Amino acid sequence: MARLHLATLTPSKPELLAAWVPNQIWGPGPGSTIEAVGAFRFDDPEGETGLETHLVRSAGQLFQVPLTYRNGPLADAETALVGTLEHSVLGTRWVYDGLRDPCYVRMLAAVSLTGHGQSVGMVELEGRWHAAQSPIDLHGGGWSDGGALVDGFDLVADGSGTAVLRNDAFELVVHRRPVAGPQPAVGLSATWAGQDEDVVLAEIRAL
Repeated sequence: MARLHLATLTPSKPELLAAWVPNQIWGPGPGSTIEAVGAFRFDDPEGETGLETHLVRSAGQLFQVPLTYRNGPLADAETALVGTLEHSVLGTRWVYDGLRDPCYVRMLAAVSLTGHGQSVGMVELEGRWHAAQSPIDLHGGGWSDGGALVDGFDLVADGSGTAVLRNDAFELVVHRRPVAGPQPAVGLSATWAGQDEDVVLAEIRAL
């Protein structure tokens, strides 16, 4: 469960994404305009870090942008910093590229393996709790060989289209520029309004 706050963010998430995404090696190129498609969240088992994935478009190309939101700097992660924003309820938040944040990668691997872990957004308004519907429907899982090790991943490649992470049990391939295709045997895909065919976000295989 993710508690969502009715808050003002400075800069806003769209502004942060617009400044950062075009300038990445996998991005659409400097000066490009991006359009939000939707976002989804994972649950952090420790309840400390916000884990959110944005799907955006630019010039007809879809981009997957994993982000984490932390209440302080992540150690030894200066190159992974997307920026900071001021949250009117939570204060300063440090925003990182999710694929370089171990907390995000653990949950991405877990959800890709099991199909479980997408957050339900909850908002408290005038003393009542409301569930916030995610615009993105995730489809994942496929792992059936018992418990699975989901920590200790290293980012070994991050090119123009895909990123590859490995630990001593699995290789995790994350599509920075996801396209429609069959649901992976073990992995994560998504659909949303107007996109009925699965878009493949991540694939995972045993080493």
